[in-house]
Amino acid sequence: MLSFNKRGQRMKYKEEIIRAMNWLGEKKDTLFLGQSVRFPGTGLFWTIEGVPDEKKVELPIFEDTQMGMSLGMALEGYTPVSIYPRCDFLILAYNQLMNHLDLMEEMSDGQFKPKVIIRTAIGSTKPLFPGPQHQKDHSVLLDKFLTNVKVVVLRDKRMIFDAYKQAYEGEGSTILIEIPDLYET
Repeated sequence: MLSFNKRGQRMKYKEEIIRAMNWLGEKKDTLFLGQSVRFPGTGLFWTIEGVPDEKKVELPIFEDTQMGMSLGMALEGYTPVSIYPRCDFLILAYNQLMNHLDLMEEMSDGQFKPKVIIRTAIGSTKPLFPGPQHQKDHSVLLDKFLTNVKVVVLRDKRMIFDAYKQAYEGEGSTILIEIPDLYET
């Protein structure tokens, strides 16, 4: 579905992300947590400026704990939007992601099916190459190892809003992988 900005032009990739984040920010049960959610520091910060500050939980660099917190919040009825600036940082949360969040429904004999929206990005190579440790696409690995958590790579701006909407309205947890190199397309 094509969307248009206030100038009547087709929205760019980044504008679609901002639209999706603002829509999620309007939901009563959402909380946004991670690094640079209340204070600038990563490129993803600028995409949640329209989200009310009271919905943002700024965290230090402790990715595994962040995923555990996200799972706990989901079990308490919230829909956390857990933000990891790059896929390469999400690796540090694989313990909680693969051993707990992904298996919670099975471990609880179907009693719990937590919904966590995990937002991450493939590191941008523009304007400077950040080095190989900051720009990998881990989507194939994640898709292979996760049984219950959906993995969606946002390769086309037309899919962004609907993918985030489905992550919120659907069942279970979803990892949405953005591509900042496409922000201006």
